Amino acid sequence: MQIIVLMKPVPDMEKVKFDTEKGTIIRESSELQINPFDLHAIELAVQIKEKVGGQVTVMSMAPLHAQEALRDAIARGCDGAILLSDKRFAGADTLATAYALASGIKKLGKFDLIIAGEKSVDGDTAQVPAEVAEFLNIPHASYVSKLIDVGDDAVRVVTEQESPYEVELKLPALLQVTKEVAKPRVPLLKDKLRARKASIEIWTAESLSDVADVKQFGFSGSPTWVAKIIVPKPKTRNKQVLKPEEGIQKIIEILKKEGLL
Repeated sequence: MQIIVLMKPVPDMEKVKFDTEKGTIIRESSELQINPFDLHAIELAVQIKEKVGGQVTVMSMAPLHAQEALRDAIARGCDGAILLSDKRFAGADTLATAYALASGIKKLGKFDLIIAGEKSVDGDTAQVPAEVAEFLNIPHASYVSKLIDVGDDAVRVVTEQESPYEVELKLPALLQVTKEVAKPRVPLLKDKLRARKASIEIWTAESLSDVADVKQFGFSGSPTWVAKIIVPKPKTRNKQVLKPEEGIQKIIEILKKEGLL
């Protein structure tokens, strides 16, 4: 079975910087790591491979310094990795991102199953997986919490909507999975060493020109954009060390000042 995992390399949200004028994340300001939700997608893909055989390929669209995140995915059981990286991919909204990923999948060729995480911690839209499925014209299921069975022609899963539903999809298909679907494994040292030697395929916009319209990549292919980013200023806190009686009186004064007493 040929399985593709869509993985988003994301920055450390506590360290990352923002371009407030362009309304974008400065991804070069922080090391990129596997989106936490995608760890569960990787694990499910590897478990399926171990059960029925096949190959798992991880695919991402990100700057070149995201290669370490892809190596982490290989250490966790993926067999190969493809990175879509080009300045022409920059500024993409969810639709342009999905179009680029779908184009990468078309170039890759035959596949049976695509697995993606529920959402990303930086964008939090949960839109891209379903959009990829629509571009590829294949069935998809969102909020998949359990894999029941996978065969040569179909996959059965449980999806968590307002209540759990059992759904069967004809292959090829796309699954957008939740954290409950599988617990990520911790890669062993030998797996990390193997991943360090692995080669990452780099595909540019030009690499996809035979299967896509490059004008639909990045900002030029995005019908939506972020109008403004506001970075909240950290609140200052005052620390005072007082005797118990003085402390109680001080608290009472503050509560009265705030109209709480």
